[in-house]
Amino acid sequence: MQFNDIDFVIIGAAKSATTWLQKQLQSDPGVHMPDPELHYFSREYARGQDWYLSQFDTDPAGRTVGEKSNSYLYSPEAAARLHRHLPHVKLVAQLRNPVERAYSGYCMLFRRGEVGSDITSYLDPATSENMQLLGSGNFAAHLKPYIELFGEERLLVLFFEGVMSDPDAQMALVRSHLGLPSRALARDGGGKVKDKTAPLVPPILRRRLAWMKPLARPLRGTSAFESLRGLIARKVQYPPLTEDLRKRLNDYYSPSIEALERISGQSLRHWYGPTA
Repeated sequence: MQFNDIDFVIIGAAKSATTWLQKQLQSDPGVHMPDPELHYFSREYARGQDWYLSQFDTDPAGRTVGEKSNSYLYSPEAAARLHRHLPHVKLVAQLRNPVERAYSGYCMLFRRGEVGSDITSYLDPATSENMQLLGSGNFAAHLKPYIELFGEERLLVLFFEGVMSDPDAQMALVRSHLGLPSRALARDGGGKVKDKTAPLVPPILRRRLAWMKPLARPLRGTSAFESLRGLIARKVQYPPLTEDLRKRLNDYYSPSIEALERISGQSLRHWYGPTA
């Protein structure tokens, strides 16, 4: 396996159904993608190229080879590293309304117990210092180095709404960009990948029971384990995104959305919110 054997990279964005894209491509026998996000060109570069290439099949056997790591979109170094080693690859970026993406990211962290219930302190652009939640949605700025290095023709920009409204057409765009023949959508890969409504063991209790993880791991999926988990898991009550906070986020992201419209050649007027 060599760098030249890798044909494409999905660079993000997080919370934009990129795992759905990955599952659809993995359902094709003519495509090879490793399951985990490798994050090599962003977080794991120090591991070296031997480690990275070992994550793929040693013999791609004529298949189209790629990977997905959402962190590449946000890493200042990733674009240059990708271009240094994989200047030939085709890139895919699937993006989401940055307001909805920021709220979804907040809910993920809230579910994990990493942020509190005061949603304004995390998502108000005037006061928040959490760039993981806010800065990640400035997509135009994140795409700029990729366009400068790879050119617009190698980058396919898609939107989350396409997965929701017409998944067949969305995958047809991806397959055409990657030079893959037409193929029906994999229906077993079209469901919701991550369900934030699923009951969850409260974070405090999860931390207290962390020592039991190695003991419980072999029992996962058994009826006894799921019955016990059902006794302590609770539906998560997420703090709502108020209309006032939504408006402040819309105002914050408007310049970036306008720039993204110019990059993608698509109207994103529906992202601006009802007050625009």
